[in-house]
Amino acid sequence: MTKRAVSNPLALAVLACLWEKPMYPYEMTTTMRERGKEDSIRLNFGSLYTVIKALQKHGFIEVAQTEREGNRPERIVYAITDAGRRESEEWLRELIAVPEKEYPAIETALSLLPLLPPDAAADLLEQRVAGLDADLASRRAENERAAGLGLPELLLIESHYRVAMLDAERAFVADLAARVRAGTVGGAEWWRQLHALLADGLSMDDIRSRVTSGDFGTEAAELLGN
Repeated sequence: MTKRAVSNPLALAVLACLWEKPMYPYEMTTTMRERGKEDSIRLNFGSLYTVIKALQKHGFIEVAQTEREGNRPERIVYAITDAGRRESEEWLRELIAVPEKEYPAIETALSLLPLLPPDAAADLLEQRVAGLDADLASRRAENERAAGLGLPELLLIESHYRVAMLDAERAFVADLAARVRAGTVGGAEWWRQLHALLADGLSMDDIRSRVTSGDFGTEAAELLGN
């Protein structure tokens, strides 16, 4: 991925707002929230001002005018520059076309799953499935309401994408939970044996010594990195 002068995704959302018309910061925030963008872009009012300053510093936006109403504080209206238009288009093209490695929390947790006893892992995976079911039901209902209001699909694409991703995660987690519960996931026998030994008071050093001495099969050695 290209190293951007301003890399916070919120910056692209700001450029998108100003691509439509000049706005002051509060109007940008209101516009994003009214359109549900905070579900796909982390929206923080404090961060917004930092992003605006960075965009202005690099010439992507500029002050269009200042406004004052009565005794209220002065409001600065920002506009996108030609450089900002090029940046926003190039950035968006890259985000769509080029896959980038992300680090979702669930992937981190799954990579460390053996730290938990199998039954506890299955319980938690099943709990996650229930949470995903509730989230999916809520999002599907919201999409149906939006469609009922006549909103075109083009304005709901990110929500449809999110539902598709949650559907895929739900299917994967439900299948994994069932196989962990049934003991059919690869490595299940050693996983259960490992936690039985830990429950008996053996340390990981003790268990590694047993593995090294050949008390357990090759699968155990592979799982412990020996």
